[in-house]
Amino acid sequence: MQRSIILPVATRYLMPLMLVFSVFLLLRGHNEIGGGFVGGLVAASALILYAIALSPSALWKLLPLDPRVIAGAGLMISLTSGLIPLFNGLPFMTGIWIERSLPVVGKVGTPTLFDLGVYFLVIGVVVWILLEFAEDE
Repeated sequence: MQRSIILPVATRYLMPLMLVFSVFLLLRGHNEIGGGFVGGLVAASALILYAIALSPSALWKLLPLDPRVIAGAGLMISLTSGLIPLFNGLPFMTGIWIERSLPVVGKVGTPTLFDLGVYFLVIGVVVWILLEFAEDE
C-alpha cells in the first residue's frame, strides 16, 4: 500500500498546535468555557492523528507512559482534588482557592486540580481505546 506524504508532513505542524490549544482549553476551563474534558479530547485527537499519519506503533513509542497509566494518574489527581477539602473540615469536592492569582493561569485551586486530572484521564482513556482498535498485526 502506498502511503501519502501529505498527512505525515501536515501532522508535524498540526500536532504541536493542537497540543498547545488543548493546554489553553485546560487552563481557561476553570474560569471560562472549556476545561479538562475538552482539552483532553483535543490532545487525544492530536495523538490519534499522529497514529493515523505514521502508525499506532509509532504512537506507542512516542508516549512516555502507557495510556492506562496516564488514565490512572488522572483519576488519582481528580480524586485527590476532592479529598483535599476533607482535610480542612469541608465537604467532599468543595472548591478551595489559593489567595494569590498566578500569571497566565489566574486563580488556582482544587477545581483546577480536578480539571488537570480529568484532562489526563480523558487523554489516557481515549488514546487507550483507539489504540486497542488500531492494533498493528
